[in-house]
Amino acid sequence: MTTPSHVPVAIIGAGPAGLTLAHLLHLQGVESVVFETRSRQDVEETVRAGVLEQGTMQMMRETGVGERMDAEADIDEGIDISVDNQRTRIALTELTGYHMAVYPQHEYLKDFIAKRIEDGGELLFNTTVDDVTGYDEDLCTVTYTDEAGVQHTLTADYVVAGDGSKSPYRKPILELPGAHRAHHEYPYAWFGILVNAPQTQKELIYATHDAGFALISTRSETVQRYYLQCDPEDSVDMWPDEKIWEQLHLRVDSDDLQVSEGEIFDKNVLRFRSAVTEPMQRGRLFICGDAAHTVPPTGAKGLNLAVADVAVLAPALIRAVKKSNTDLLEKYSDLAIPRVWKAQHFSYWMSSMLHATPGEEYFQSQRRRGELRAMLSSEAGRKYQAEQYVGMDLPKFDI
Repeated sequence: MTTPSHVPVAIIGAGPAGLTLAHLLHLQGVESVVFETRSRQDVEETVRAGVLEQGTMQMMRETGVGERMDAEADIDEGIDISVDNQRTRIALTELTGYHMAVYPQHEYLKDFIAKRIEDGGELLFNTTVDDVTGYDEDLCTVTYTDEAGVQHTLTADYVVAGDGSKSPYRKPILELPGAHRAHHEYPYAWFGILVNAPQTQKELIYATHDAGFALISTRSETVQRYYLQCDPEDSVDMWPDEKIWEQLHLRVDSDDLQVSEGEIFDKNVLRFRSAVTEPMQRGRLFICGDAAHTVPPTGAKGLNLAVADVAVLAPALIRAVKKSNTDLLEKYSDLAIPRVWKAQHFSYWMSSMLHATPGEEYFQSQRRRGELRAMLSSEAGRKYQAEQYVGMDLPKFDI
């Protein structure tokens, strides 16, 4: 396929935001080019956690990308929260009418990549965008280098950057008067492992303990994903297998449950950061997903926030391209950012209740437990937790 010299929308990044946007635009006859620096294999094999909210699942079904997710995802109707080895179940479906799906992000990307290729859409792997200009004018110019090392240019009516937390396209937005990037560094991190083992239990367990936080999640019936709270400066070699199992059992085990052990085949340290860029646009340039905001993984909001951004941006771009109506496009940041801050609150709230901060005094330790137990002992508290976890409906706009 020969890449056109002009496209309505140029999309940088084949992550959840970029691929979802390209798909939604295509369904309405608005074509785009997606640029991705990595290979298809790298994108599809980079294992990342993923919890899909009910709105994300429904979007996948409604737009023809949900068949494999419905067949293979681990559908959960509840989660457990453990305080000092005593578990309480949050009955998500009973309290909200919805469930959530454990479906790793790379599996989500596989589905959208396959659909993009099936639809004949432009998706350029191993391709680096070198420069974007003209976003304050009537037409953008994108300069890029393909996998053969040959440099090209194309023009686009609009450029969207969904290229992750290190995106360089925040910089021109932050040059605008009044623009800013708010951020927060958390004093703890997660040590994550993948393990060949049977399920500890089907539904997730979030555990807090004097020794720190732990999370028990599942990838399949035979592969599990576990996390332990650790110091952000910890390295993989500081966590031998014996220490991992000792701490998981200490923080999670109870009379009726023990963490399932097996061969550990992956270890990594996941730092916690929150950040929000305001606004998320400048002229004909827009950012979405992790390029615009990041959340700690405790609330399972990252992928779903990217999809929520796109649920606003896609109809706005369709209106602009097909009807020359930019009213919704001009409101993109105003419509997307309130949801981002709600997700930041939930992620921060979950993190602060469940994690022991370094040097935590007795008062703060017991206050955290009091907050957790107050939430868990109240139907209203459990319902709020459940509503936030399964997620709000995605925004919808007339096209």
